[in-house]
Amino acid sequence: MIRLTATAASVVLLAGCASFSPDGGFGKVADLTTERTGQTALWQRSASETETVRVRVDELLKQPLTADSAVEIALLNNRGLQASFSELGIAESDLVRAGRLSNPSFSFSHTSGGGIVEINRSLVFNVLGLLTMPLARQVGQQRFEQAQYQAALEAVSFAAETRTAFFNAVAAQDLVRYYVQVREAAEASNELARRMFQAGNFNKLAQMRQQAFYADATSQLARAQHQTVAERERLVRMLGLSGNQLSFKLPERLPELPGTPAEPKDAEQTAMDKRLDVLMAKRSTDATAQSLGLTKATRFVNVLNVGYANKSQTGEKLQNGYVIELELPLFDFGSTRIAGAEATYMQSFNRSAEVAINARSEVRESYSAYRTAYDLAKHYRDEVLPLRKRISDENLLRYNGMLISVFELLADSRDQVMSVTSYVEALRDHWIAETNLQSAMTGRSPGSTAMARPTGGTAGDRALH
Repeated sequence: MIRLTATAASVVLLAGCASFSPDGGFGKVADLTTERTGQTALWQRSASETETVRVRVDELLKQPLTADSAVEIALLNNRGLQASFSELGIAESDLVRAGRLSNPSFSFSHTSGGGIVEINRSLVFNVLGLLTMPLARQVGQQRFEQAQYQAALEAVSFAAETRTAFFNAVAAQDLVRYYVQVREAAEASNELARRMFQAGNFNKLAQMRQQAFYADATSQLARAQHQTVAERERLVRMLGLSGNQLSFKLPERLPELPGTPAEPKDAEQTAMDKRLDVLMAKRSTDATAQSLGLTKATRFVNVLNVGYANKSQTGEKLQNGYVIELELPLFDFGSTRIAGAEATYMQSFNRSAEVAINARSEVRESYSAYRTAYDLAKHYRDEVLPLRKRISDENLLRYNGMLISVFELLADSRDQVMSVTSYVEALRDHWIAETNLQSAMTGRSPGSTAMARPTGGTAGDRALH
């Protein structure tokens, strides 16, 4: 009896050691996010934190947005991202549960007959759970760390998507101004052609060509105006804005092209060391290996309950004792659990290797896309636009010398504006490619939007039940 009491006391003491962390494990998530994005993520879990976020967002919206301020707002204010952070709380609850013994079970029976009443009582503890608790908690810790990496991956991926949405919105807004100029030039050309045709100084075919140019320019402008709305609204959704916050201002133009392209050193090794989906895959494999160890530890005995029991009977003294519940491995010697755990480990190992191989390939591909986008934007800036400017100046001189018509001058103006729009698009593609390159080295695959969450438990998890 004394030994059972001591055992019960030690169980209660061990269970009390498992508790929740003050920040829910988000400190590590914030550090990982800041290291990769330069901005801080915040998990809003109180009214004071929500108010702090509101004040900070309003302060940032008073000035025209930049890529960095847009990312900061998204990390603080997007509700979908905040919802994903709640997965940390779920993971931590599983970790704390792994450090606590299962609740004891109490049984009571009452029988009577022939004037005799018999009462049996028992209080049973899961002793096997106590013996495997250190290993189970180690597995839970591995899974909690994996959840931290998952939350950081969500934040970093969301930051990259926000930067892309910002560049698309600014470029779309900028392009509309140039399409307005194209339409105005086409409109002037169409009006002049119409009047000259009415005066008998222009043939019908040439007049219809000018009219077709004007119709195409009008269509292009309408599509560009809608694209501006669509890209801005996409950015609004990323930032989580509503109401009066929708009046935020975007810069008039994209950032200028850097003087020299980025030359990341050891980009592939950086991906192996810092890319979050690679680190998650490694943690997943480690956790599965730990689960396999737990499965082997409980191979033959999966149920072992020990507890206190007493019995009282009419006319007899109270009888005290203990009860033991033991699963007898008569039909299943644990081979199924071992086989399942080993297969799960090999599955995790091969998937981890696949993630690493794909990450290296994606870094190389992303760098090629980045250099191509940079070189194209530089080509437009240094070669195409200056050439178009010289052609325009020459045509103006020829027009002043009455060597070309006003229609040729207007057509050249349209061509020059279209070259400018091509440069804006190339500059936008450069900044997006730069974002994808950074994501490929430190976040996740540029072609994915979210990391697939693990489904179900491992064989080691099932061994706990």
